[in-house]
Amino acid sequence: MKPTARAIASLFVLLASLAALPQAHAQDYPTRPITLVVPYAAGGGNDLLARIVSEKMSKTLGQQIVIENRPGAGGSTATRAVAKSPPDGYTLVIGGTGTLAVNPTLYQNVGYDPRKDFAPVGLIGTSALIVLVNPTLPARSIRELIALAKKEPGKINYASAGVGSGIHLGTVLFETMADVKLAHIPYRGSAPALTDLIGGHVSVYFSSLPPVGALVSEGKVRALAVTGSKRSDVFPDLPTVAEAALPGFEAVLHYGIAAPADTPRPIIDKLSAALREAVNAPDTKERMGVDGTEPLPSTPEEYAADIDREETRWSAIVKQSGMRAE
Repeated sequence: MKPTARAIASLFVLLASLAALPQAHAQDYPTRPITLVVPYAAGGGNDLLARIVSEKMSKTLGQQIVIENRPGAGGSTATRAVAKSPPDGYTLVIGGTGTLAVNPTLYQNVGYDPRKDFAPVGLIGTSALIVLVNPTLPARSIRELIALAKKEPGKINYASAGVGSGIHLGTVLFETMADVKLAHIPYRGSAPALTDLIGGHVSVYFSSLPPVGALVSEGKVRALAVTGSKRSDVFPDLPTVAEAALPGFEAVLHYGIAAPADTPRPIIDKLSAALREAVNAPDTKERMGVDGTEPLPSTPEEYAADIDREETRWSAIVKQSGMRAE
């Protein structure tokens, strides 16, 4: 039996209604609190930036953004969980150099593809690392640290925020370019790593900048250099690692927000607009600047391109180092 004209017209109306559902859903979005997962322990650079922008975004969106810290496996456990979450805009994740650029190569079965399994919302900012040592270590410059490490291969230990974190790979890059060997001690985030650096349980830590300003000024840790291509406005007297000893050295962290793939584009656009407004706010820029982070407001497409570039760069470093994690 051939379908009648009325049946065909009804079918078209139904299809049109279904196609309009995501748009209607996005117009109402958000109707309940949003969870922003930080895949590291509280107190690190990822956590601090997440809290800065979420406060602004909550006001713009009219719903609270709840920060949820889920450390584990260099950030990959929580990142994988978000990739598998419903694509409805209510579960987001802080994307970083470690989780989206390093871990896909470092871990044999990381469980997600940084290009295919996420819908980028936008970048937050970028931050160099700062090379810190416990004050008891007899090294007051990068050259002295390298000389000490060459004298005692494998005896000087260093902390990281977890295997595969951007902090870990920044230190590995340093080892490679300086031709030294340090002993790696991974932690579940920056806060416990810094605690043990202060306590003398580890000697070296390539920290993100946001959590360490007071520690340096109070003399609890000694800062040797920053890892960016230029000096930090927060520590203008500190040289870069490149100018101090290793020309061409650069290790910076990128921070952004991503949603699960297939999140409706109108929702991504609403989130992205709120994030750009948060990052561009003068007081946000001031707070980020105090912590040594450079704001990077972006579109979803610009963040997708950044993820691609960063993964290409850091995966090559992981392969060159021969590192693998279970």
